[in-house]
Amino acid sequence: MADNKEQVFDIPKTCKAGVVVNEGPDFHVEVRDVPVPEMSMHLLPPAESNEVLIKLNATGVCHSDLHFMLNDWALPKMSELGTQCAGHEGAGVIVKVGSNVKTLKPGMRAGLKPIQDTCGACELCRTGNECYCAGAVLTGLTINGSYQQYVVSPERYTTIIPDGVSDFIAGPIMCSASTVYTSIKESGLQPGDWAVFPGAGGGVGMQGLQLAKAMGLRPVAIDTGAEKKKLCIENGAENFIDFKHTSNVAEEVVKICDGVGAHAVFVTAVQSYPSSITFLGGRVGGKIMCIGLPPAGKFHIDVDPNQMCFKKQSVQGTLVSGMGDVDKTLQFAQRGLLKPICTVYPLSQFNEVVQKLRRGEIAGRAVIDFNSE
Repeated sequence: MADNKEQVFDIPKTCKAGVVVNEGPDFHVEVRDVPVPEMSMHLLPPAESNEVLIKLNATGVCHSDLHFMLNDWALPKMSELGTQCAGHEGAGVIVKVGSNVKTLKPGMRAGLKPIQDTCGACELCRTGNECYCAGAVLTGLTINGSYQQYVVSPERYTTIIPDGVSDFIAGPIMCSASTVYTSIKESGLQPGDWAVFPGAGGGVGMQGLQLAKAMGLRPVAIDTGAEKKKLCIENGAENFIDFKHTSNVAEEVVKICDGVGAHAVFVTAVQSYPSSITFLGGRVGGKIMCIGLPPAGKFHIDVDPNQMCFKKQSVQGTLVSGMGDVDKTLQFAQRGLLKPICTVYPLSQFNEVVQKLRRGEIAGRAVIDFNSE
């Protein structure tokens, strides 16, 4: 006979968190004890009894976190919104559920995504574009994010992590891997098409290489250095172009891609936006897929309308993934097609990791282990 007894967890009054101090160019992150959040209303109508409390074991560290802490986007400061913890790549276990939660149970593994909740009723939410909902709650900006070990999530927008996917893989899937999956899917590329990744040695790019390979595409990596070349080839790149040792990167891309040009360029490194259009060459139907988010007002793409028309080329953006695409990306990991590309750090190195990411010194993805101090 099945044991239907619900798991019970001891929930502390406080938990560890990476708290941003001095938002702006001179910010840093301090590890502090903060109160464990109560299940309560946020920006949407009261939903206390429909929420779950998640104890995170791991959080990825994302470039978007840097922008929130640097305050270099055209957005309010975190502190002005009552937020002290960035982060939106959390993975852990549900330890408490509200009285009206229907399906989720304590003990189930769950993740925290860049969007904590949406209105669920607008046209965007009803057409698979919920990430663009005007009522979206932005994790790590409008509410405390995954730099805090205990977080609250509404049942209807909580992602369940399947068996066989570790928290250190699942955390980055909540944002970086799933976002690049959505971008590849929305590009419409077919098996055998050339997919070019400027900034391929970073976390988003390297996950993009793996997913592109798994989806039957021919990935070309652009980055620099022997370490990143090795990692990119190991993670699915068919070719690697070292931009520091290549006199004309665009010519080399076109040469590799049938002498015509890329079918799509997935821009994860924002410095590549100005040159990205040249990688399309003469490819009819070629697409620039914008993924990396630069500081406000920097790094533009100079688009020639004639080129767009005569070559049927286009530029398109992807913000983050909706629920369905996050689930799809987790399935790639469960099947062994999306492997870990992260370095795991203890809590004590939180600020060091964030600053290393800011300086561009991290290959792959950085993940903080909440259970290692």
